[in-house]
Amino acid sequence: MMLITALVGSLLASKTLAPLSLIAFAMLGIALCASSAAAINQIIDRKADANMNRTENRPIPQGEVSPVNASIFAFILGSLGATILVIYVNTLTALLTLASLIGYAFVYTVYLKRATPQNIVIGGLAGAAPPLLGWTAVTNSIDPNSLLLVLIIFAWTPPHFWALSLILKDDYENAGVPMLPVVSGIPATKTQIFIYTWILLALLLAAVYFVDELGIVFAISSLILSAGFIRVTARESDHVILGVQAVGTHIAELHSEFVLALEMGALLEDVAATVHAHPTMSEAFHEGVLKTLGHAIHIS
Repeated sequence: MMLITALVGSLLASKTLAPLSLIAFAMLGIALCASSAAAINQIIDRKADANMNRTENRPIPQGEVSPVNASIFAFILGSLGATILVIYVNTLTALLTLASLIGYAFVYTVYLKRATPQNIVIGGLAGAAPPLLGWTAVTNSIDPNSLLLVLIIFAWTPPHFWALSLILKDDYENAGVPMLPVVSGIPATKTQIFIYTWILLALLLAAVYFVDELGIVFAISSLILSAGFIRVTARESDHVILGVQAVGTHIAELHSEFVLALEMGALLEDVAATVHAHPTMSEAFHEGVLKTLGHAIHIS
């Protein structure tokens, strides 16, 4: 997802296609720095990860990789990514990418994550940077339109993660992470998801107006996707459901089915074989599972 938004930024930055080699080096450098940030996050969060069902099987909590080796790996990835950006792209993109790395790996992970239930709102700025990075890779400058793209991802991040945290509320509580559902409760979280979804829609429509390269297809797609979505993630080897990402009005009504599927260790095939009445909201979960299996009925 991060590289996709960075690529979009690079494609929208100019009316003519930038050299493919430049885009390739930019994506590689950004990807390496993002991987470094993810590794640092797992090093710092290793104790909390061991107490969460969602993350307990990560390599460091499982003892498969030591924190020292992970730190060396993260340093190599970050250094290599920054070097590629400086040499083959431009210094501005390298500096902004490193700022995003520091913002996510240290400011968010070390402090914000456990300091406030608005952690994902403030910390989401680092995760919203990729469109700007793609833009500056091509233009070597910061444009107001590139900042608008950042705002879109910034507004998308809270409802995305809060929907996930509704499902994993107990997990976050056990790990001592004050996510919004843990601190303010489920009704307040649903209200915040609803508000941010409308903010996101407004920003998407603003992008259509201000960014020349976006047109009616993008506008219609934004309206459709802003209505909501459900994405089901499963282990490739045996199709055990690992997580559900869901955003939309009244999406919390499906919360119990998501939790039940996760707690029972359901397979994609278990949900796919279960009759979901039509037309009901529960049918959306069924459709999401079918999509993951590769043969959805109503979506492509």
